[in-house]
Amino acid sequence: MSSIGVLGAGTWGMALARMLSNSGHDVTVWSALPREIDEYSATRRHPNLPGMVIPDAIIFTKSIEEVCRDKEIVLFAVPSVFVRSTARAAAPFIPDGQIIVDVAKGIEASTLYTLSEVIRDELVKFGGHDHVRLVALSGPTHAEEVARDLPTTIVSASQELQTAEIVQQVFMNTCMRVYTNVDVKGIELCGALKNIIALASGISAGLGYGDNTRAALITRGMAEITRLGVRMGCMEQTFAGLAGIGDLIVTATSMHSRNNKAGMLIGQGLTPAEATAKVGMVVEGINALPAAMRMAKVYNVELPLCEAVNKIVNEGADPAKIVLELMTRDRKTELPKSALDITFENSIIRNRRGEEMRRVITYGTFDLLHYGHINLLKRAKALGDYLIVALSTDEFNWVEKQKKCYFSYEQRKALLEAIRYVDMVIPETSWEQKKTDAHEYHIDTFVIGDDWEGKFDFLKEEGVEVVYLPRTPDISTTQIKNDLEHK
Repeated sequence: MSSIGVLGAGTWGMALARMLSNSGHDVTVWSALPREIDEYSATRRHPNLPGMVIPDAIIFTKSIEEVCRDKEIVLFAVPSVFVRSTARAAAPFIPDGQIIVDVAKGIEASTLYTLSEVIRDELVKFGGHDHVRLVALSGPTHAEEVARDLPTTIVSASQELQTAEIVQQVFMNTCMRVYTNVDVKGIELCGALKNIIALASGISAGLGYGDNTRAALITRGMAEITRLGVRMGCMEQTFAGLAGIGDLIVTATSMHSRNNKAGMLIGQGLTPAEATAKVGMVVEGINALPAAMRMAKVYNVELPLCEAVNKIVNEGADPAKIVLELMTRDRKTELPKSALDITFENSIIRNRRGEEMRRVITYGTFDLLHYGHINLLKRAKALGDYLIVALSTDEFNWVEKQKKCYFSYEQRKALLEAIRYVDMVIPETSWEQKKTDAHEYHIDTFVIGDDWEGKFDFLKEEGVEVVYLPRTPDISTTQIKNDLEHK
């Protein structure tokens, strides 16, 4: 069992502390408010979790040194606006190599740092913390339900998969199922911005709008978050997962959501300050608005829903008028590319094998694109009429290939699409998809470098010609990285 220090005694910190203690871990909880420590120690109750009993085994402390020293995991569960000051205060007592788990959700407006980046920044400033291991723990997880042991899922994200798996093992039990991810920025971006969309959902309900409006807000809200995340280099798959659409759904619909509740009060006519006071807890969606507005400008991404909420909350705009503005915006399409491109690609894919054109497929990461890659693609295209490149996603590279790319999937995809030999780029997400791809895209020829000689001969049984091409001598991505590192 692990020794865990919890910084923060709010509903989420205490719900997790109880769960971890009941799983047999040694848990110590600290709060910046001494009266909270006195109250919880005496009553073993939390006022905002009335049905939860705090286990006697949980130790409460007013000493930030005690909660950080000799702990296998230090858990940051303070409101987003206090993460930096808490990290600064804890830095002298956190050893290098410490696993730090952040469960707060937000983006720092002044720096546009995610909260794990804020923690790292403070520890680096203090010095001697070059190897701390940071994990973002996020997902559709209301404290009120975790405190009742209702089935819940969450995502443990770290740039080091092994660290994410350690946290997965510690937090996982019969009531909490934990998945892993390496896209820390994507996970944290979802956690921060979904609170803004939840405010919008609440405002909509407060105005008397129905399920149609809420569904539209959730769907288009996630489209905004995804658009920004991809521009920032995050993995697109993250936004379709538990920490993305999963967390957004629960935050935008649940009676437990303080953001949804605050938005509803604003829609009914209360000011943001009055709504926050009535909720009685931190409304993180309001705190996230300044950062969202700055990110929209920095990354040149349109965030109409976030901008609409900002006008209501920070500029005093009439919610009903803002809804009218949203509904009368210029016409848009939901398609990711032009209808002409999609129609053309689909017409080619529908062609049956052996008629008019031969289809060729190759697979790879294609990071730091060089003339060896171009040569491979040129020779592959020469074997047929239409070349499909299955490009390894960031998650597949990291989890299965143990390879970290310099360019994101979207950036590598854009580079490949600009090459005249390449007709289509599709994502490679698993080793097993080659058979499926062969049938789905009616492939005639499979092409790969000869360092894989014999590994994919099983495709011949699917009626696919398998060709192993010699690599271009004296060039490789690994060589380029090594050469650059030693210059």
